Amino acid sequence: MLADLLSESYATDLEESWENERTATPVRAFAVRLHQTGCSLRETTTILAELGVERSHGAVWNWVHRLSDSGCDPPTATPSRVAVDETAVKINGEWSWLYAAIDIEIKVILDVALFSRHGTDPAAAFLQKLREKHDLSEAEFLVDQFGYRTALSRVGLSGRVNYTDRNLIEKWFHTLKMRIDRFHNSWVGSRSSVREWLEQFVHYYNHQRPHQALDGKAPVEVIQN
Repeated sequence: MLADLLSESYATDLEESWENERTATPVRAFAVRLHQTGCSLRETTTILAELGVERSHGAVWNWVHRLSDSGCDPPTATPSRVAVDETAVKINGEWSWLYAAIDIEIKVILDVALFSRHGTDPAAAFLQKLREKHDLSEAEFLVDQFGYRTALSRVGLSGRVNYTDRNLIEKWFHTLKMRIDRFHNSWVGSRSSVREWLEQFVHYYNHQRPHQALDGKAPVEVIQN
């Protein structure tokens, strides 16, 4: 039965994505399939261990996201309501600020960015970058402080302070920090490695993570349909 699962999971065109790996490609493909069908990283590594393959959560995470599409991500969208906010993260013991924006209706993460400080200037820079990626002509931004109103005005966008509907962005930050263990305390590594992990997580959230509010679909499936 295991041989059948491994064979069913394996595709020869995955070999290039996983070159120079010490774990056999069929095993990695099997682990990715387990994770994508709902097993947590812990459950996936436990199953692999039962099969005699000892690998870390981080290894499985990397296998999953090396298969991420190399195209535009986050996907281009035309949102009507967007929640935007920032949260503090530690990198090598020093605080940085992660800005993120999410389409409230279809739950897709529109963009993320890291800044060494927070305030009106980085908020405006993030919003400008967001505007270059998406059609925001009909978008209303929901924020939690009036400083964002200044940033929105600076780049020609409209919004209002909202403490209820915008809670989705807070939930996303919570999901991010629970999912990526390194963010619980301090990330040890380069800022580029942080950005890479963030890109991987955004891809996972947009393309793979099912949402109950979307009838079990991932956000990108809703966009495509």
